[in-house]
Order: sequence, then structure tokens, then C-alpha cells
Amino acid sequence: MDAAPLLTEMPDPRFVMSGDGLRIATYTWGDDGDEPVLVVHGFSSSCRDNWVSTGWVRELLRAGFRVIGVDQRGHGASEKPHDPAAYSMPALIDDLEVVLDTYLIDEARYAGYSLGARVGWQLAVDAALRVSSAVLGGIPDGTPLGRLKLDQARAFVEDGTEVTDPVTRNYVTLAERVSGNDLRALVALAEGMRLGDSDPDPADPPQQPILFATGSEDAILERSRGLAEATPRGEFVEIPGRHHFNTPGSRDFRRAAVEFFLR
Repeated sequence: MDAAPLLTEMPDPRFVMSGDGLRIATYTWGDDGDEPVLVVHGFSSSCRDNWVSTGWVRELLRAGFRVIGVDQRGHGASEKPHDPAAYSMPALIDDLEVVLDTYLIDEARYAGYSLGARVGWQLAVDAALRVSSAVLGGIPDGTPLGRLKLDQARAFVEDGTEVTDPVTRNYVTLAERVSGNDLRALVALAEGMRLGDSDPDPADPPQQPILFATGSEDAILERSRGLAEATPRGEFVEIPGRHHFNTPGSRDFRRAAVEFFLR
């Protein structure tokens, strides 16, 4: 039986400066000479919550990879602006390119979940030479966070008004359970992602090998499968018994991703 600890130690963050002057927290594990995997978390999560506490970093290290983690702007130890304009898709992509440049990485494998998967799709399209292959879990089928009722989220943040919309309530509950989350920043992110053309375009998909993975109980399952079918080198795996919020902790998801990266 494997006696390795369940969790991987969380290093202190290394901060990089974004193109618009924000401090972005990054983390690294493994040997510099190993093939890198860039891991990018979902909305209201963090590198620790999405990738370390769920065993992903541990499994990627066991498979011989170097792991580069990031707290996306508005999350974790990164800066959390309250201006929706700070959360455009180009800004989120630029943050990741700055991270790769800082670590002197020309090309990496990519693992993203939910918002991180949506950003990964666009990074693979707009900066194709930086992404050799990707695992995109729970990728939104349209504008990220488009199902949130922003008026209810804002009212909750401002004066604690009860959130009655079930989807919005789920996201608020998720946001509150992660230590250090700033609900004002997360509402600004949800609003900012709607300012531009943030939908994944099936007519202009990534050309790299892409593994799409979505929980069998996730409402976006079939639409995520549709994005996989629109991707020339796309594959799809359904994660049994999981919904959108607990898929990252699935052993089946981790194993499918590692096997895909080892090909």
C-alpha cells in the first residue's frame, strides 16, 4: 500500500506582476528539468483548494511532472480588485503568459477546471505555442458564470439579503467556504467576464490534444461534450457520480488526466 501522505505541502507563494500591475501568486513543485504542467483553478477556488487538497499535485509529481500553480486574479493570495473591468478574458490569459515567462517555460501541459478550463481553452487558441496539450474539466458552455444572478449576489454582499436563486446560492456557499475569499472581488469577476466575448467558440477550437472531463451529474455535461466533439483532437470522459462542485476531487478525473498527459 502506498504510504505517501494524502496532501502535498503548500509552498509560500512567489508573486509575479501582471501586465496591469497586479500581484499574482504562483507556486511550484518538482524538478526544474521535468515536463511542466500549469494548473489553473475555478471560480471562487484557489490553487490549494482545487489542486493541492484534492491530490492533483501529488499525482502529477508521482508521474514525473513539474507543477506550476497559480491563484487567478481575485482569488487566493493574488490581488483582488473590485473593478469588473479588471477581469476580462485577455487579462486572465495575459496573467498566465506572464507566469510562464517568469518560470522560463516556453510550452506546458495545462490542467484547468471550470473558469480555469474556460481560460485554458482561450489560451490554447490565442497562444497556441504555449500549450502542448490540455485537460479541461467542467468547461462552461457559454459565458463563464453567466447563470449567476448578479443582482442577488450584490445584495448579499452589500447587506446580507438572502439569495433565493439556487445556482447563485450554490456559488455563494462555495465562495464562503474557501478561506480568504473576497466576495466583492468575486462578484466583480462574475460581472467582468460578461463585458466581452467570453463564450468558447466551437468554430475556432484549440488544435492541440484536449481531454474534456465533466461530472455525470453536472448540468453542463452535454454541452461540454459538444465542445469536445467540435475540437479536432478532442476527447471526452464522463466522471461518474460527480456534479460541478465536487468533480475536482474525483480519483477517476485525476487518473484520466495523468494517463492523458503521459501519452
